[in-house]
Amino acid sequence: MVPLEALWLPIMLSAVIVFVASSLIHMLLRYHRSDYHQLPNEDKFMALLRPDNLKPGLYVFPYCLPKDMKSPAALEKYKQGPVGHLNIIPSGPPALPNFSGLWFGFCLVIGFFVAYLAAHTLPAGTPYLAVFRVVGTAAFLAYGLANLSNGIWRGQV
Repeated sequence: MVPLEALWLPIMLSAVIVFVASSLIHMLLRYHRSDYHQLPNEDKFMALLRPDNLKPGLYVFPYCLPKDMKSPAALEKYKQGPVGHLNIIPSGPPALPNFSGLWFGFCLVIGFFVAYLAAHTLPAGTPYLAVFRVVGTAAFLAYGLANLSNGIWRGQV
């Protein structure tokens, strides 16, 4: 077993590599542009919501408690539509430096737990490819599959 303290450099390096690589991928490839759609009559929609002074959070519509989901009124609302989720964040321009800092912190946390897994499952001196298989699989689970639940529960494709 390798002591976790000995892995601080790989943890930092992995966070920096993921942060830089993901930034370049998102800026250069721009494949996420199709993830977002503009609302028709966006100004009208925003003007309609503005007086309610919504607090940041995830809103569901139509809203009903689980015990009421099969009521005729709820079923009719779902049938008529629209059905969706509305994510409200604080007003103001996007705080990209804050988001970037949080993303880097997330990368550090993933790096820490991947290192923790490797340190406690692989003996010292394990060949590189065996280490890479374990840490690569764990990192893929964290980064690659993290958002699949949004596709399931929120209808995001």
